[in-house]
Amino acid sequence: MEFLASNFFAMMMRMKYINRWGLMRNTRYESLTEHSLEVAMIAHALGVIHNKRFGGNINTERLALIAVYHDANEIITGDLPTPVKYHNDQIKQAYKHIEKLASKSLIELLPEDMAEEYEQILFPQQQEAFLWELVKAADKISALIKCIEEERAGNTEFVKAKLAQQQALKDMNLKEVDVFLEEFIPSFCKTLDEQ
Repeated sequence: MEFLASNFFAMMMRMKYINRWGLMRNTRYESLTEHSLEVAMIAHALGVIHNKRFGGNINTERLALIAVYHDANEIITGDLPTPVKYHNDQIKQAYKHIEKLASKSLIELLPEDMAEEYEQILFPQQQEAFLWELVKAADKISALIKCIEEERAGNTEFVKAKLAQQQALKDMNLKEVDVFLEEFIPSFCKTLDEQ
């Protein structure tokens, strides 16, 4: 069997060129690659908390993998700012459609025998709904951390975003999130010498 060259991973490595928080003045830019790694680490931790503290039995490695690829479609769409993305239901639905098309176009870059495997990573599977909920929470925690870091650097641009992330996390009503916020977030307010 002969295989053709695939552009999939060359596209994946372009995550590093996508900057997040495009409408905000940043003291330090954050790439999609950095964000995806942070979300993967946090999601994995949320899964470990779920298993160790609350008697769960989820696959934390699978959770981390989903998190690594959770924003992969932004390689094509860019990082649309949240106030634009969620301005109204019509824009929200249109953007979800665009994200789905972008993910499909990434899948089409793969060799046929690998495509199904990555479809199950890039597209939420019904049986993994809780994993995707934890990834969403990890995404919001990562955003909260960014807001804290910017605020500590003297940038008041992120004050409202920080409050919005805190409220969104509270509204998720996930005990795993509550544990992470209580036990790990305070350290982000400390200097290196204090840690």
